[in-house]
This record gives sequence, structure tokens and C-alpha cells, in this order.
Amino acid sequence: MKNIDTIGHVTGKSVYLDDIPTIAGTLHAAIVGSALAHAKIININFDEAAKIDGVERIILHSDIPGENQIGSIIEDETLLAEHEVHYQGQPIAIVVAKTERIARKAASLVKIDYKELEPVTDPREAKEKGLLLIPPRTFRMGNTDSAWSNCKYIIEDRVDIGGQEHLYIETQGAYVYNVEGGYIKVHSSTQGPTAVQKTISRILGIPMHMVEVDVVRLGGGFGGKEDQASGFAAMAALATYVTGKPVKLVLPRHDDMRMTGKRHPYSADFKIGLSDDLKIVAFETTMYQNGGAAADLSPAIMERTLFHSTGSYFIPNTRVTVYSCKTNLPPNTAFRGFGGPQGMFVIESAIAKAAEQIGVDTIEIQKANLLNESDEFQYGQKAENVNARKSFELAYEKFDFENLKKSVENYNKINKYSKRGMAVMPLCFGISFTNTSMNQARALVHIYQDGSVSISTGAIEMGQGVNTKLAQVASIVLGIDIKRIKVHSTNTSRVANTSPTAASSGADLNGNAVRIATSALKKRLIKVAAEELGFNEDELNIENEVITHNGNPTQLHWQNLVKSAHLKRVALSENGHYATPIIHFDKTKEKGHPFAYHVYGTAIITTTVDCIRGTYTIDDVHIVHDFGNSINPTIDLGQVEGAVVQGIGWLTMEELVFDKKGKLLSNSLSTYKVPDIFFAPKTIECIPLPTNGPDLAVLRSKAIGEPPFMYGIAAYFAIQNAIKAFNPKHTLKFDSPLTPEKVLMQLYE
Repeated sequence: MKNIDTIGHVTGKSVYLDDIPTIAGTLHAAIVGSALAHAKIININFDEAAKIDGVERIILHSDIPGENQIGSIIEDETLLAEHEVHYQGQPIAIVVAKTERIARKAASLVKIDYKELEPVTDPREAKEKGLLLIPPRTFRMGNTDSAWSNCKYIIEDRVDIGGQEHLYIETQGAYVYNVEGGYIKVHSSTQGPTAVQKTISRILGIPMHMVEVDVVRLGGGFGGKEDQASGFAAMAALATYVTGKPVKLVLPRHDDMRMTGKRHPYSADFKIGLSDDLKIVAFETTMYQNGGAAADLSPAIMERTLFHSTGSYFIPNTRVTVYSCKTNLPPNTAFRGFGGPQGMFVIESAIAKAAEQIGVDTIEIQKANLLNESDEFQYGQKAENVNARKSFELAYEKFDFENLKKSVENYNKINKYSKRGMAVMPLCFGISFTNTSMNQARALVHIYQDGSVSISTGAIEMGQGVNTKLAQVASIVLGIDIKRIKVHSTNTSRVANTSPTAASSGADLNGNAVRIATSALKKRLIKVAAEELGFNEDELNIENEVITHNGNPTQLHWQNLVKSAHLKRVALSENGHYATPIIHFDKTKEKGHPFAYHVYGTAIITTTVDCIRGTYTIDDVHIVHDFGNSINPTIDLGQVEGAVVQGIGWLTMEELVFDKKGKLLSNSLSTYKVPDIFFAPKTIECIPLPTNGPDLAVLRSKAIGEPPFMYGIAAYFAIQNAIKAFNPKHTLKFDSPLTPEKVLMQLYE
């Protein structure tokens, strides 16, 4: 079973936001964003803009009928700035015109007078000035204060981690129009339709049931449309409310990069202590999260950093503190891994530094400290069905680690100005929203009289193949051909109160809701079949669209069974509700059982560095990954390959640069580089870890979206090891991304 959307994608028939036919009279909106990162607004003059033929309206915060507030976790972000701006690109006004071109031209003519204030862009500086989005949080286990005396080796250092631009192919956008009865319909490029619905309801001061949000699919999200899509949809809805006409708002790429938040940059200080046998006895770190000008999802991302700050290792004594710092940059937001990659990069940096100072290979410390069954995480949950060591040992054996190591060493002996490096990245990533209440989903399933089936859920298809998996679940449970099944758009009128498709839980939550709904329908149909065939219900099943008795086919087929059920007035529609059991977390104690299960794996990455130019290639990526019992290996393998390349990009070439005034300098595809086919690894080999998946994964098929991203961390350390092979005086630096410029400097330090 491959991806059911593939044909539509490659033939250009798949419908995205910009493909939706527009209604006659549709207007277009453009945003006037702040030119400064921190300033008082003295005056706004739109006389010149208003004179342009085709301009319908220029909208300010005073035109908002409801609350000028879009903050989700914390109410600290206005839709349109009122008296002060806090980052460059912050929306101040919306220009609505007959064409997009006119709207953008008019927006450029809006004149704003400012009184500039001093911006803060560095999180450490923000912390020193007391500029925090929320109070700091600390996870701890054991007693680090007393543990240091038991350490033979104690190492300290600093880590700086860059952000990352989402660069989804489809930019932020929405199309909004009125429908009969004063209701509005919203087509939004969002991962969270309910978040859009709630935000618009709040901005317009109307009940949520008057806002219908519909999403067919996204041209990429990666977390960037989990929360931030809501503001742009609300602007389009506000423009529709003010003008009474349909309004379309789609950001140009340059505006999207300038106005939206990114992956959070972090800065951190760590202290790690080891025993003589290389066991990590104690680990402390203080991290400074660059949250930007408003909270957005920073508090939740900060929490995920805490959860994953010890990576794949058992450390008996820990103290990890994170400060969420307020700076004058666009509010940073969700991005694949959701703070987990930053936490893991710090612990891997600490281990690499310890290995360098002790004089051993990093892999020896990694191997000595991997999680074992029943080990306790610092947040109180016990590790169950642990595959950390299994995946590590299988990767070591299957990919012949010792020979790989020798080949790297031999290459370095005979090549003076080209050096190779190798590194290993073990993975442990928890699956569930860390906000327990978000771990719920619903599915509405209809069986029609001809035997065809429709499914509506809260899951958003954004290229990851979730629609295919949902259709597979229904096909497997009902025992019918997948061609009979249609997965419909995600619509807040059909399925309400949805959680965003994020946290790698889209398939688990919505797939289990589909399983519950289809299982209930199947039970009713089996009862009808038992009446018609004269057998006991527990002896019957539906297999390949035929009703079987103790495994043997009968004369009763799916279509006839559905027809009989309908004539007998049996309900052929069902709403399935799924809430992940077991999980809980007490923030007052910072302890609990927040994850349904964990995903494990191990990656070995080799690189080659050109020691004259500072450039590098990613040679080979070898992965053993814990898929559980994958229901779609093709899709899951594609997710691994995409994630690891995106992770490599984050730590190598994707450099976000702001100047001291908070201006984004890497604001186009000529100045912000992402991996392309020429940069991609020469080979990516991924083999599944033989294992049974957990009950809480949909049909025991483990979540796949985020975990493989962390494998990219190995590329950073592989490049560092190649630098060290050329320059023995080089000491490890932890300042990502490791661009060719930085590599060149380190080669000759």
C-alpha cells in the first residue's frame, strides 16, 4: 500500500489553498509590517495608499470588533499592533484591494512614524534584564550537589544552537467568505483548524459555531502552521467582516520569512561528571531559549526540551533548568521535534566534550550509559519496552562499525587535505502531546448503501501520508478494499474540538478514533450477518469483502451485507472518540507519566571535509529505526529520509542571521540555504528494528514524523571529528550550524 495522494500530487490535481476557485468579487489582502524591532508607534498615515485605484479598505486594530488578542498559551500577542511594536514584520495594518498587486503596492505606501526603542535579540541578555515569557522550570533527579564528589571527571562548557526556517513550499495563507446566516467559511493552510476557529471567534466576537474551517491539505507545515496560521487566517476573516466580501490572504515568500517565527535558538551551559568506568554520574545544564517577542508555543517547547534533555541515557543525578527569554524577534514556534532536538544536542555535546578530555571515543560513553528496562527518566516515568541498546547493538553489527571506523582512519592516513569523520546518534523520543488534554481525537465514519465509506477526522494531511494511514486502518478493521474508502477534508463542522496535527501523534490519535468507530460499525454488521447466516457472531469475520465463518468464506459479500443492514435500519454512521490512556503529568512536582511510549533508534553518519575550502559532504547515513509494526513501510521510510536530511540541514548549512536591530538578514533563498539534491547524503540506508510495537500506537505502528530528525545531530559531530583529524590542536566547538565558514576557521585555528 503506497500513498493514496501520490497520483494527485504528480499530476498536479491535488488541491491546495491557492487552487481553490475564488468567488466573483474576491478581494486580496496585504500586511503592513513594522520596519523596526522595538518602537512606539507615533503616527500612521495611509493617505497615499488610500488614493490608489482599487484599494477598498485599510484596517487597523481599532476595526477589530472582538478582542485584539491571538495568544494561545499566554495572552500576550495582538493581532494588529496598537501603540508599540516588538519585532520587525509585526502586523500593524491590513490593506484590502481588488488585486494582490494593488494591495501590496498600497501597503508599501503606508507611512508610519516611530520612536525607536532599544531591541534585545540575545536570550542571555534578555534573561539578565529579567525579560522572561514565563518563569523558569527545572527538572531534577537524585542530588547533583553531592554527586560531584563521586566523579573522576568533571567537564564544563557552553553550547549555542541556531534556529531554523520552516520553508514549507506553501506559504501562510487563508481564504475567507460569508455564507448564509452570518456565518463565515475559512479555508486555511493550518495544522490546527480548531485553533484557527477559536482565534477568529475571539477576534470577531462571535461564537465558534459561526466559523467553519476547512482544510484539504497543506503544502508542508513542519510545526510552522500549528499556531501561527491562526493569526493570518484571523486577518483574512477580519477583512471579510469589515468589507462584507470574500478575502484572500497569501503571504509572499519574503514576507513569510520576515514575519513568522522559526525553530527556537538556544544557548546553554553544561556540567557533566563521569566515573572511572565512563558512567555519567551527574549532569547539570542551564538553557536559555530565545522565545521571541511573544509566548506563542514557547512554554510547551521549553517543556519538551526538559523532557528530552538527557537523550537516550540514564543519568541518576540531574538538574536541568530552562529560561524562556523574551526578545525582539518574531515569536518563535513549533518545529519538528518541538524543543527535543535542542535538548538532545546539549547532552550529546557534553558527552563529546567529555570523550575529548578523557581521551576515549564518544561511542564508548554513549554505549556505557544507554537506557535499560525500568530505568527512570528525570520526569518520573519508568522506561518500558526499551529498545535503545537493541538498536545501538544492531546498528553496530549490521553496518560493521569497526570496519567503518577503520576505513575512515585509513582514508585520513593517505589524504592530506581531505579528511573523513564519523559519529553515532542514539535516539529516544517520547510520543504524546505533553499537554495531556490535547491527547484526544474524534472520527466520523459513514458507510453508504453501496458499501463505500467516508472518513472525517481532525488529522491534517501535509505530505506525511496520514490520510493513507487512516484509510488503511478502516480497510484493515472493516476487511474491505481501500479503494472503497474516501478520507475527506478536515472540517470543524464535521469533527469539532480537534487537536493540531503535531507531536507525531496525528496517526495515533486520529487512527485510533477511526479504529473505534469502524470497530463499532463492524460489530453491528456482524450481528446482521449472524442473523442472516444463522451462525454465532463470534464465529464470523469480514475478510477481503467476504463474510467468513471460522475462517471459511460464506456466500454473503460486503455490499449485500451493507444493503441488508440498511434495510433493517441499522445505524451505518459512527463517531469514534479516542483519548490516550495512562498519560498524566503534575507540573507542581515536575513528575508523571507524560508519554504513551518512546521511539528508539541509532544512526551512524560519515562525512568528508575539504580541508582547503572548508566545504563538506555527507557521505553515508546508516540507521536502525524502531518502527514498531509499521502499517506502511513506504511512507515511514520516506519520513525517516526526509527527517534526517532536515536535521542535517539544521546543524550544518541552515543559518538564520539577525542583525543587532532584529532585522532578518537571511531573508531569501539566496541567503538562507537548505539541503538540495547536491547536498543530500550519498546514501541513506535504514533498516527496521525487529520488534513488536506498543498497544497505544495505532495498530502497533509507532509514530514517525519527528523522531528521525534527531539523527541529523550525528552529522555535526562527524564533521567536527573530520576537522580534528586535520587539525589535532582543534578543540570541539558547540556553535551550530556548522557552516563551511565555521569549518574553515576551525581547520586552521
